Amino acid sequence: MKITMFEQRGRRGIAVSAGGGLRGLVEGSPGWPGDLDSLVARGADLREVGTLLESAPVLDADGLGYLPPLSRPSKILCIGLNYRDHSTETGLKLPDYPAVFARFPSCLVGHGGPLRKPSVSDQFDYEGELVAVIGRRAKNVSREEAPDFVAGYSAFNEASVRDFQMRTSQWTVGKNFDGTGAFGPWLVTPDELPRGARGVRIRTRLNGLTVQDGTTTDMVFDVADLVSILSRTMTLEPGDVLVTGTPSGVGMARKPPLYMKPGDVCEVEIEGIGILKNPVVEG
Repeated sequence: MKITMFEQRGRRGIAVSAGGGLRGLVEGSPGWPGDLDSLVARGADLREVGTLLESAPVLDADGLGYLPPLSRPSKILCIGLNYRDHSTETGLKLPDYPAVFARFPSCLVGHGGPLRKPSVSDQFDYEGELVAVIGRRAKNVSREEAPDFVAGYSAFNEASVRDFQMRTSQWTVGKNFDGTGAFGPWLVTPDELPRGARGVRIRTRLNGLTVQDGTTTDMVFDVADLVSILSRTMTLEPGDVLVTGTPSGVGMARKPPLYMKPGDVCEVEIEGIGILKNPVVEG
């Protein structure tokens, strides 16, 4: 099932991909199941929710805008240098433990919404990434059982403000400008992908040009590793978002560097999930 959150004429809604379109309900209408934040938090079976939504009305595309699948996660945990080829292109050695940093919900923007290039920087970089959303409370889980704690997968453009990122030993500032974390459009149930999202292809295109092309087999720490390792240090809660790292090809590593600018369009396509597409505007 591919489930999304949307807004239309000032009302939020939830929908499922069906027959090339969307079927869904707006908040407050009969049969409203809740938003994805609340559904994941209470451990709802998202496949059942999707099946119910397949009987909902077909949505008119007029005035419909996509929201991030989850807008209130208690944690957004991002992993740096998590693809072997990406570590190589940056000139840094492979990490022997996940390089974890945080994003906050205030940075999130949905599919089709504007990625905002800060006016204080011209180093606005793209990073296509796989997202894993936690579906059950996870503490000290094994690698083998870790994929069972994932409620669904999505796509992320972890757009980075490189000069601000590199100003400090921690990357948080350059990763949390408003409107720099594109997320969506779908939350895809795990049955639609290989277990642990192993071997899925990730591509990023800037103005139609493919700038990143990798697979999750190149990860240093795959989804199962990350859920297991992180659950040893903190309790992962339903709805927590894991942004799992980016393949090689980032703009910072190119010669000359290639950064996003107003007027550009950036797409992240992940096999089995779909395309996350966002225009770039001046922030």
